[in-house]
Amino acid sequence: MPSTFFGLTIAGSALNSFQAAVNTTANNIANVNTKGYSRQEAVRIASEALRTNQRYGMAGSGVTTTEIIQKREFYYDVKYWQNNARVGMQDCKLYYMQQMEEYLLDDDNAKGFSTILQEMYNALETLHGTPEDLDARTQFVSKTQNFADFFQSLNTGLVRIQEDANQEIATQVENVNAIAQKIALLNKQINVIELQGTNANELRDQRALLIDELSDLVEVDVKETPVIDPAHPNVKTGATNYKVKINGQTLVDNFEYNTLKYVAREKKVNQSDAEGLYDICWSDTDVPFNVSSKLCQGRIAALFQMRDGNNNQGFSGTVQSIEPGAGGDIVTISNPSITDINSINMAEDGIITINNKEYRYSGFSYDAETQTYQFQLKIPLSTDARESLAGRKAAIGESIDVMGVPYYQTQANTFLREFAKQLNNIQRSGVDLDGNDGGSLLVAGNASDGSEYDFSDYDPDGNMSTSVNDYYKLTCANVKVAEKVYKDVTKLVTMNKKDVADGVAVQNIVEQMQKLKSEIKMFRGGGADQFLKCLINDNSVDTQKAETFLQNYSNISESILQKRMSISAVDEDEEALDMLKFQNSYNLASRMIQTLSEMYNRLILETGV
Repeated sequence: MPSTFFGLTIAGSALNSFQAAVNTTANNIANVNTKGYSRQEAVRIASEALRTNQRYGMAGSGVTTTEIIQKREFYYDVKYWQNNARVGMQDCKLYYMQQMEEYLLDDDNAKGFSTILQEMYNALETLHGTPEDLDARTQFVSKTQNFADFFQSLNTGLVRIQEDANQEIATQVENVNAIAQKIALLNKQINVIELQGTNANELRDQRALLIDELSDLVEVDVKETPVIDPAHPNVKTGATNYKVKINGQTLVDNFEYNTLKYVAREKKVNQSDAEGLYDICWSDTDVPFNVSSKLCQGRIAALFQMRDGNNNQGFSGTVQSIEPGAGGDIVTISNPSITDINSINMAEDGIITINNKEYRYSGFSYDAETQTYQFQLKIPLSTDARESLAGRKAAIGESIDVMGVPYYQTQANTFLREFAKQLNNIQRSGVDLDGNDGGSLLVAGNASDGSEYDFSDYDPDGNMSTSVNDYYKLTCANVKVAEKVYKDVTKLVTMNKKDVADGVAVQNIVEQMQKLKSEIKMFRGGGADQFLKCLINDNSVDTQKAETFLQNYSNISESILQKRMSISAVDEDEEALDMLKFQNSYNLASRMIQTLSEMYNRLILETGV
């Protein structure tokens, strides 16, 4: 038979339970605008009934609050994290594409390529009428230098974008490491609390919020499993193992975490790359952390793609042979991916990867007849190594199917080399005002000693070598008008050699130069005036694609977030109803205690024996 005062115990359990419920509701209301907070709920169950040994059987013993749980659905967390990586990636790509677009604009606010080219040819038209006039010559040479300055400015802008992306890579790697450290620390704190049988709801919210931030940077895979008591396989200890993987590799393993590091490249991959671009690897193993693949998602992947993207136009081929050479072996590469010497974008001194092993080279050459490259390695190889590498794939850098900075640099260099080649060939075919043989008008500056490359070793058959004075030396970064012409405009060629005898200038040379604007095909089947349109089209297509994807993924993210918030978010109206409901329940329990108190008072004080 239960105690006479058993009713007080039952009513007291109700007071305690509804007090916990009101406190939980108060906590929800207090955190209604707290970022990452998940709504909590006090779970109540009927207390274990007591055997009374009476005809009516078992007697209920009140209510018990077993735990306070957070209302969160892991399924929607996973969906949000997966989509958030795509949102971060497209947002980052769109930003850098718009940055590149700024350097291609040609409107009232910014004088671009088309305007500069038109001014150059307007000056050439004036020169056509008065080829001996020094003012006309000076005007044309000045406009030609403006033409060269545009490409230098374009390269400076692209390199700045590349450097910005590179610096952001370093910043985001530090962010990943900081997040990993915080997650590992939270895992430890959560397990300490939950081993005691209490849910660490607030700490779990903090951890999920960190995963939200991490998923913007890289694609994450999260798995939490309960720890089983080894002595009792069916008993859970209350602790959990929490693992976070990025790109399929473990970042956090419960209390332990790995870190990434960024390492500056010793050698350039592309000829026009900025110095010291970073690669990422794991700090403990130095294993590369490759996020440039098109399958990778997240902001860091986008940074690599925009910094290194070459539209799958990187150099690759097959090792045909390896022969001993002076100072190192000579590797012959057949079936190369690049056969147009204007499009060669490899660094003069760099690293070639053969069969997944890196070898440094100090220069290379190209044979147009056999369509083979020869790379001069800096070290000799053993006979076994030569034999093992024959027939293997070789590559410089990676072929990344994104139009990033290197792609636009290569496109600009390709056009510039062809234009300079055509223009210089015309100049070399004539004589200046003094009857001297003409030379190159557009040349490449040598930053190391201030000299100029005038391309005197150019081979019209299509052969090239990095060791000679060839158009390979010409890039957007160093193009300029030849110093001798800039300082003395009489050196500008406007007449053929056959015109010198009678002293009458014939405008044939000028007319040939005029044809370069639109009549001579030199870039994607069009003339010089089509160059910018091609690049703008490339950029516009990619920018529009990024905008579309970003909008689509943002809409998906918003939809998932709504589902997520419908479960986890604090609803003010719902909490207000709960507050009133629990208040009424608490009041009823209080009234029950008051009623029982009156009954016991009657029983003890007023009932006679």
